[in-house]
Amino acid sequence: MTIRSPLLPLLRRYVERDPAAAAHMLETMEEGEAVSILKALSPQLCAEVFPHLQVSHAASLIKGVPPELFEAVVQRMRPEQAATILINLPRELRKTVLDHLPEGVKRELQELLTYPENSAGRIMTTDFLAFHEDVKVKDAIQRIRTLASRQDATSYTYVVDQANRLVGVLNMRDLLLASGDAELRSIVKRDVFVVDGFMDREELAHELSTRRFFAAPVVDAERRLLGVVKTEQFLGDVREEAAEDILRMVGAGVDERAFSPLPYSLRKRLPWLLVNLATAFLAAAVVGLFEDVIAKITILAVFLPVVAGQGGNAGAQSLAVVIRGTALRQVPRSQGMRLAMKETALGVLNGVVIGVVTALVAWWWHGNPFLGVVIGLAMIVNLTAAGLCGAAIPLALKAMGRDPAQSSSIFLTTVTDIVGFFSFLGFAVVFQRFLL
Repeated sequence: MTIRSPLLPLLRRYVERDPAAAAHMLETMEEGEAVSILKALSPQLCAEVFPHLQVSHAASLIKGVPPELFEAVVQRMRPEQAATILINLPRELRKTVLDHLPEGVKRELQELLTYPENSAGRIMTTDFLAFHEDVKVKDAIQRIRTLASRQDATSYTYVVDQANRLVGVLNMRDLLLASGDAELRSIVKRDVFVVDGFMDREELAHELSTRRFFAAPVVDAERRLLGVVKTEQFLGDVREEAAEDILRMVGAGVDERAFSPLPYSLRKRLPWLLVNLATAFLAAAVVGLFEDVIAKITILAVFLPVVAGQGGNAGAQSLAVVIRGTALRQVPRSQGMRLAMKETALGVLNGVVIGVVTALVAWWWHGNPFLGVVIGLAMIVNLTAAGLCGAAIPLALKAMGRDPAQSSSIFLTTVTDIVGFFSFLGFAVVFQRFLL
């Protein structure tokens, strides 16, 4: 569509007189027609119109106008308005626009566009539909019909005010039954759950898992609509990440599936099994150091798996908590030592309780209180080491730039087996004359 010369003065006067009405007119038009009108306007007039456009629609129009036009428009808009539109652009186009802006404007917009790695702003999508509250029902219905054939169906349709602040959400039944000349503000549902762009992923996962919404709108501090988080996709990603961490912890490939080809599964698992075999020989070597004691006091062999198993279980608990904390960015680099000390202290307390219970069982079973003393002390030592290493191993891997979940359980099992065997058999040597 080409704007004829005689119509240009009329069009410009219309935009100058009421930029908001001109923006709403553009929202109800075909995208190609709207782009043609914008190209016919001066950058100054475009800058008057863009703040009144619904942000996702403004972003779609930007793709059709020359980059220099929008760059000129951005510099005439308030930074918050420009950032709200830019965040809806594809990453490459956004970068192109930013790279052509003056350094000061670029730096200010980049700061407004940046959200923390684990925040809702980083995982939201800009694939949503919204209208201004003074748009008529008939125009909104026509726009929805036009978009339905060109993009995925959206779960909700939102309504915003003149400053693009979220007003509420539309109920499709109310929309279809309302008078065509009624404005959307008269039928909008204003009580709507919103997500702050800086909300933590953990809190977001909790909120979405307890609410039966298909999607949740993401807003900034002034309640401007930025995007949406689609519940099914987000929770699916969280579950996928958790499953990948489990696979890494046991040394399986994160890309492996139940029916992956046999050679692929073998290639992913065998190297870590060989590492595990080497560490198992280390634990066996520790037992071999006390071969003479075991030969004299054979009952010791019965309790070896008990000591090692409890250490492995306690370490796995610490490991899971720390890996989850690092994955959700709950553990700042400066707090790593504090976390390790907390898990160590918890290991001591668990060791005392489990050690006392195990000591009483061993005493009752074999009638020798010193056997209970030996296994009780070994439990305290091993569970303390399990708590310390359960925290230290993933933190050390993260500090080295490696994935904290990568086969942590293999290294942890090695430590708890070696410490458990050495402490149990070492105490047995100390109390040997009371055990014979």
